[in-house]
Amino acid sequence: MEKKSHNENMVGRPPVIVVMGHIDHGKSTLLDYIRKSKIVEGEAGGITQHLGAYEFIHTNSEGRASSMTFLDTPGHEAFCSIRERGASAADIAILVVSAEDGVKPQTVEALKCIRKEKIPFIVAINKIDKPEANIDITKQSLAENEIYVEGYGGDIPVVPISALNGEGIPELLDMIMLIADMEDKKANRNIEATGIIAEATLDNRKGISSTILIKDGTLENGMYIVSHDAYSPIRIMEDCHGKSIKTASFSSPVRIIGWNKIPTVGADFVSLNDKKEAELLASQYRPEINTDSIDNINDKSIVIIPLIIKADTTGSLDGIKHELKKIENDKVKIRIVGEGIGNINESDVKNAQSNNKIILISFNAKPDAKAKSILERETIQMQSFNIIYNLTEYIKELVNQNIPKEYIDEVSGTAKILMVFSKNKDKQILGGKVEKGSLLVGSPVKILRRETEIGIGRIKELQQQKIKASEVNEGYEFGTLIESKIEIAKGDRIQCFKTIEKIAI
Repeated sequence: MEKKSHNENMVGRPPVIVVMGHIDHGKSTLLDYIRKSKIVEGEAGGITQHLGAYEFIHTNSEGRASSMTFLDTPGHEAFCSIRERGASAADIAILVVSAEDGVKPQTVEALKCIRKEKIPFIVAINKIDKPEANIDITKQSLAENEIYVEGYGGDIPVVPISALNGEGIPELLDMIMLIADMEDKKANRNIEATGIIAEATLDNRKGISSTILIKDGTLENGMYIVSHDAYSPIRIMEDCHGKSIKTASFSSPVRIIGWNKIPTVGADFVSLNDKKEAELLASQYRPEINTDSIDNINDKSIVIIPLIIKADTTGSLDGIKHELKKIENDKVKIRIVGEGIGNINESDVKNAQSNNKIILISFNAKPDAKAKSILERETIQMQSFNIIYNLTEYIKELVNQNIPKEYIDEVSGTAKILMVFSKNKDKQILGGKVEKGSLLVGSPVKILRRETEIGIGRIKELQQQKIKASEVNEGYEFGTLIESKIEIAKGDRIQCFKTIEKIAI
């Protein structure tokens, strides 16, 4: 492609719209209606767990057609980083809020992503077809969370919709067209494509592929794409419907197959015409070094849970790692000793086999033939999941089981020694008065001299008014036989105690 100035041939480009909101508020159902598809039925647990990108053409009531690209992001907070990538790639956001539930935690998280990226957004109040729907209460809920929509103290556009039957969706799309016209985004078809990596996967048959979002320029067969230290020749390129294409331009989500390594999701990409230039650019990348490693922890009292995590996509892996950071505590740390995307291979299994404490976690990832053979023969800890809730619940339980127990001495009574009657080897007959709490026969005691513990003993016998007693309470004098290697003196104090086991958190 002939290089030209970026300012030449600037034309309006279609908007990229990100759909965000709380789990189960209808984001994917909205896209399903727009695209007339059934994507939501294919998601594990009905939850979007990857970043989807789809092109769509909307024709308004005046007959004007407009192309737009939609991004679908997960609502569950474990996929926060995916939501952030979606927001950073978008021009306009749709914040979906249920007319039944109002604002929820991930609604607020999504709003933070939108405001951080400073992109205009529309509030879509969904599920207005439901019996419990209340648009006014939902708008009030929005206002309480500083989301001021039109008619409720602000100027944020709001459109009531039903993603199930389509009510209000044409008005929502018209509003997107209006905001896109006001934003007037420009791009140049006559330059090499640039954009971001939206998703990356490893297919055992096809190799490493990625979904990219072109923000400017044009990508053609025969070119090269570079993102950080990963690069790929443009030989196999597919549109969002899986159709093979030879060229793609701005605002288009495109699948590229043939990367030399898995590209970093969320990273920028550039495209070039020269292979050597692409390889040189990739080789010059220097990643930031994270020095905050759990390997640096020297405290032997901290329990380490080592994990190898294999996931189907980088988006899933990001979500899992985000969630795991919240589960660990001061006493138990999760250490990821291996990670990757794609099926579990022989190397993964052998790494898990190297230490019997390592747990192999698979998320939508199956063992290949060699790995399966080893797993059948050897004892290796492995857990498989396809819904992140189940995975995190398992790890939470594992962390709780590994929290070290602390043993606390609980004082039940304190007495002052007033008289020493006799001592025979380890047995001492003493007289005293209970100052606080009570003394019990059989109880261990701490021996204190001038408030400093000098040893321990055990009460073998108690007498009150020369009558045997099992317990002597506060304010009463007593005689006692204490067994201790420490010689107890007049003026010393003894403390009855019991050792209680409790969880250290």
